[in-house]
Amino acid sequence: MRFIFYVLALVLPATTWAQGRFDDVEITATKISDGIYMLQGNGGNMGVSIGEDGVFLIDDQYAPLTDKILSAIRKLSNKKVHFVFNTHYHDDHTGGNENLGKMNIDIAAHDKVYERLHAQNAPKEALPIISFNDKMTFHMNGLTIRTRYYPNAHTESDSVIFFEGRNVIHTGDLFEQSGYPYIDIDAGGSFIGMINAVDDVIKSIDDQTIIIPGHGSLSNKAELENYNKVLKKIYNELIPLANKETSVEDVIKLPLLKEYEDTWGKGDIRGETFLKFAYTSILKSRQ
Repeated sequence: MRFIFYVLALVLPATTWAQGRFDDVEITATKISDGIYMLQGNGGNMGVSIGEDGVFLIDDQYAPLTDKILSAIRKLSNKKVHFVFNTHYHDDHTGGNENLGKMNIDIAAHDKVYERLHAQNAPKEALPIISFNDKMTFHMNGLTIRTRYYPNAHTESDSVIFFEGRNVIHTGDLFEQSGYPYIDIDAGGSFIGMINAVDDVIKSIDDQTIIIPGHGSLSNKAELENYNKVLKKIYNELIPLANKETSVEDVIKLPLLKEYEDTWGKGDIRGETFLKFAYTSILKSRQ
């Protein structure tokens, strides 16, 4: 589904693109702990910290949804949105940047998010005004909110956010709870890089950690571990095929994902698409 949306956004006028698709979208809020929520609508899951210092927003979905997102936040707090943090550069996570930037809301993200958006000629208001190259910490609402960069995973621009003291994290699209993940190899994504990133995240959490995934329902360490176990198994099945220089066309015809179709096959990314990107990533790493 997201691939279709990306293409339509490029070929249709903005007014046509917005008509219909977002009219019936509702932004729902799920309380995780005092002052921390997950917001869902159409696009990547958003995280929100609300407190005496204002609102800290993680990701902002698509531009036509900005008013609905802000309305949903106002139902939770009358405080001003102070920061929006982008987990990566994809437009289902950054599409509202320009609208929020025009409201003088500060946008923060990794350096690679800035570079990608700037290369796409995004308006000045849509660009992060604060960027970092490894880790960054926000001290807000009585919380220590730490961000950590993971290179060459889902994209080359991924960050995970840790709400210390609350045992809540937002993984961005390193974790696709609703189905197969998308590996954006054209944007520096890597199958083994995603596995390594998730390995590191797992080491940084415990059994009580609540996870806001990039897409899908709230999750936990056990589900993230199972997700990574499946990714590793698929990776290990693809390596011998790469050693034999099997073509991408032949690989995607194999029933490698049959046992996962009932649980992972109903998400935005279909099995054949995932397999194509995963295997291509392995081949690319050998060039």
